[in-house]
Amino acid sequence: MAAVHIARVRVYQDKRPNRRAFIGGFPEPIRYGVNTGIKAFYGLEPEEELPSTLDHLVGAAAG
Repeated sequence: MAAVHIARVRVYQDKRPNRRAFIGGFPEPIRYGVNTGIKAFYGLEPEEELPSTLDHLVGAAAG
């Protein structure tokens, strides 16, 4: 039998470019935004630099 997992995630757009992702089973949200090369690419200067969703994906794949 194959392992099955259903990811339950809700994502909310805050003041652009910031987002909050609530992942099932975890009480606190993961905060996303832009930083370093990503902010340069999009021409943004965020109030606060946060990890991007791309950072999260790379970290997950490397783990």
